[in-house]
Amino acid sequence: MRDYYNIKINLPGGIASPGYLKDILLAAWNAQVRKVRFGSRQQLLMIVHYEELKSLEKDLKKLNIRYEINSERLPNIISSYCGEDVFRTGQWLGANEYHTVFDSFDYSPHLKVNISDSNQSFTPFFTGNLNFVSSPEPHFWYLYIRPKQGNSLYKWRELIYTNEIGRIAKEVEKGMLAEDYQDEEILYQTITDNIRYISLPANRELELPAFSLPYYEGFNRYESKTWLGLYRRDELFSIEFLLDICSLCMKSRIGEICITPWKSLIIKGIEDQYRDEWSKILGKHNINVRHAATELAWQTEDHTDNGTHLKSDLIRYFEKNDTRTFGLCFGIQTRSKSEVFGSVLIKKRPLIKIGQLALFSLYDLYFTENFNPNSRKLILFEKGLFKIHLAGQLERLCRRFNNRRFADFKEVVKMESEEYNIPSTTISVHQCPHCFTVYDPKFGDLLNNILAGTPFQNLPESYTCSTCDADKTEMREIILAETVQV
Repeated sequence: MRDYYNIKINLPGGIASPGYLKDILLAAWNAQVRKVRFGSRQQLLMIVHYEELKSLEKDLKKLNIRYEINSERLPNIISSYCGEDVFRTGQWLGANEYHTVFDSFDYSPHLKVNISDSNQSFTPFFTGNLNFVSSPEPHFWYLYIRPKQGNSLYKWRELIYTNEIGRIAKEVEKGMLAEDYQDEEILYQTITDNIRYISLPANRELELPAFSLPYYEGFNRYESKTWLGLYRRDELFSIEFLLDICSLCMKSRIGEICITPWKSLIIKGIEDQYRDEWSKILGKHNINVRHAATELAWQTEDHTDNGTHLKSDLIRYFEKNDTRTFGLCFGIQTRSKSEVFGSVLIKKRPLIKIGQLALFSLYDLYFTENFNPNSRKLILFEKGLFKIHLAGQLERLCRRFNNRRFADFKEVVKMESEEYNIPSTTISVHQCPHCFTVYDPKFGDLLNNILAGTPFQNLPESYTCSTCDADKTEMREIILAETVQV
């Protein structure tokens, strides 16, 4: 018999009314639960001792609240609603349209469903099996399908009307869960033969913004109000603190609490007259805000502390070395079948495994194509790292990203030559884009046993940068002007 059980309560779209959340928290408190988490798919998570499980189940059933025990059968509908109105996009999609979509679901999906604003980058687009992304056409959505336990994406040939999303999702799920309908063309024909729905041809390609994770913590002004982002380093929120939040929301007529995929909360619409009361609640529970952005750009798995502890170690290393991580987000995967979101992915695996017992651990380091976290293509950076070497290699990968970004976006500045500098000849050298080491044929490369006078094109294909081991093919030609003094 298990001593503890993992309880999951889905919050569709990442939205919970304060009253609804308060009822759940009081039931958890009565079951001796004192802290809860929020999951990467915007669920409420808690751990309950087996002696209290029956009491909790009784209370949740009385409240008509659906829950799962040690199960991922119902993976929740996630959405970018948590950033709506806060991180303005200027598109047609607003609160009313989101709620219309959520109301169109008359069932609990067994596949992962994502509802995303195409103009934001706060929440992931393609981590679902059914990924609905807003189009430039008002009230119409792209649908991108990812087969269950697959990594390929294909686009539905039509844009789907807002009110039809729940109905289409239900039919597509039926087809995808039936073995005969995994094929893209068969699935489309099956759905269109079974139902009619409002649509437009999906002739234009989806355009997504460059990834940029906004700062989502602390008090922030928007329009005439304030929003509050709440993040916890250990991902744990005390029930007493959350109950106080629910009470103040109801007092100040805030109807929604939003859960983010980054395991944090956003509370919108705080009026100026209640600003001090919110500050007092934070002080009462010793809640810190305004953490460094470096800490916020991480996603770890649900129901485990392994990723959280590793995250803390790596963040401390970054802080000590003042590592720049702007434009990156990191995912830590410690279980083989779990899924995390990030442009840099750290995957833990056992060095030796005897039955279910893992002895010693290694880490593989990946990055996504073009460092875009919404890409499904992973590129291996380093394999089989011991934990002691992980932070240094992760910093090296960050430097590669920063150097690449500099190379892609730098401006060419032309400076006029001084009168006494006369160009005489030009020299071709090759520079590593990651560490900026230069190979000059005039001097060769003594560390790699390359003699002076060896042209770059004559270097062996196995040649690598003497500083950071970048491949020969990555080095870029630079033309220098050689000058003489007069």
